[in-house]
Amino acid sequence: MPDYDYDFIVLGGGSGGVRASRMAASFGARTALVEGGRLGGTCVNVGCVPKKLLSYGSHYAEDLEDMKGFGWSIEGTPTFDWATLKARKDAEITRLNGVYASILDNVDVEVVEGWGVLDGAHTVRVGDHRLTGRYILLAVGGTPWRPGSDLLPGVEHTWVSDDIFEMPELPRRVIVVGGGYIASEMASILHGFGADVRLVCRGDTLLRGFDDDIRHELGNELRKRGLHLHFGCHLTRVDKQADGSLQARLSDDTTPEVDAILMATGRVPRTKGIGLEAVGVQADEFGAIQVNDAFQTSVPHIYAVGDVINRLQLTPVALAEGMVVARQLFHNEESKAIDYRFVPTAVFTHPEVGTCGYTEAEARKKFGKIRLYKSSFRPMRHTITKRNARTHMKLVVDDATDQVVGLHIVGPDAGEMTQGFAVAMRCGATKAQFDTTIGIHPTAAEELVTMRTEWVPVPEDHPPRS
Repeated sequence: MPDYDYDFIVLGGGSGGVRASRMAASFGARTALVEGGRLGGTCVNVGCVPKKLLSYGSHYAEDLEDMKGFGWSIEGTPTFDWATLKARKDAEITRLNGVYASILDNVDVEVVEGWGVLDGAHTVRVGDHRLTGRYILLAVGGTPWRPGSDLLPGVEHTWVSDDIFEMPELPRRVIVVGGGYIASEMASILHGFGADVRLVCRGDTLLRGFDDDIRHELGNELRKRGLHLHFGCHLTRVDKQADGSLQARLSDDTTPEVDAILMATGRVPRTKGIGLEAVGVQADEFGAIQVNDAFQTSVPHIYAVGDVINRLQLTPVALAEGMVVARQLFHNEESKAIDYRFVPTAVFTHPEVGTCGYTEAEARKKFGKIRLYKSSFRPMRHTITKRNARTHMKLVVDDATDQVVGLHIVGPDAGEMTQGFAVAMRCGATKAQFDTTIGIHPTAAEELVTMRTEWVPVPEDHPPRS
């Protein structure tokens, strides 16, 4: 057997890479983790964690307004200081970087600082150094995408999502381009901090791939809060003015002047320049590495997990994938394909979105006959505040088995509710079991176990009710 420097070399110190390397080392594998940036990857540094902290911070504007309905008052006008929040956010991220370093050190994972490139069948080059490994895991994550200047003149004056976390000051007027997770969340966050936000989306509404009812209702709720939504529209040009402001041109022939433009148009796998072609690792036209159910690439001893394979770009998914690889390679466990059917997720807009399982359209295609249950109501706190906001819930049920196969929520704490119900859905819970579950009163979540009346759509040619 060839003598390698390591049993396992991991490229990428994000969620999937750290979990895989930590688990492999705990199973006795000699492990090296190669990372040229800060430990924790996208999630810790420019993703989930700082985004959620900013989301918390921006939500206080609504809370301060709502508290008046409950008898509270604050003398004077509350003010917000971006520099204070940014400093405290940065301190928390630095702390987490240290936590990740300690976790790896505690199990004797050697952290190699630098950017790794595949340089032979079992070799990774980091600067002038070459490391050899019996197995190699690619967990290099993704990077923000924006079009080139040939497609969008002036694009060099725009930001990507990573830039939001390093803003020296808060812009007053912002255009957010995109309609997915990042665009929707950042538009909500910036609006909560007091910016005038225009969200420009090519599609007819937000969050492509989510349930259509939820997409529609989220758009309604964001409009109520004062966001300007431009659907069926795109950015065609950006010009920088003498005073530093930006003149945008939109496809609807409007030319708003703003302080910043965020291109939140998606992320792509960070595979350019890591040597895939040199060793024969196959990737698709978008750079996503192709793997089988065991996360094995076209080169048998090279594996890949996380955003770089572009299945579900979610931190918990990358963690699960990394554990599968470590266990099958170093713990003698048979490879088990991950079941992605009931992976819950949340979008931290204001209000939140929570979803698990199939959309209505997906369920109709897969199961044929389905039943739908819907509810829309004013959250209890807003019966006092009188805020024009509603919570929307929807259950999708396979008629043949009575199994709840889709759960979708727009409203406060949607993510927290969805996580709990995802356990039941993973276990195959039926609508009858939902119905026999006693709810907690008064909560919003109890609505999910008290919806008894099937929702039946009214045909378009049906005469209106008198």
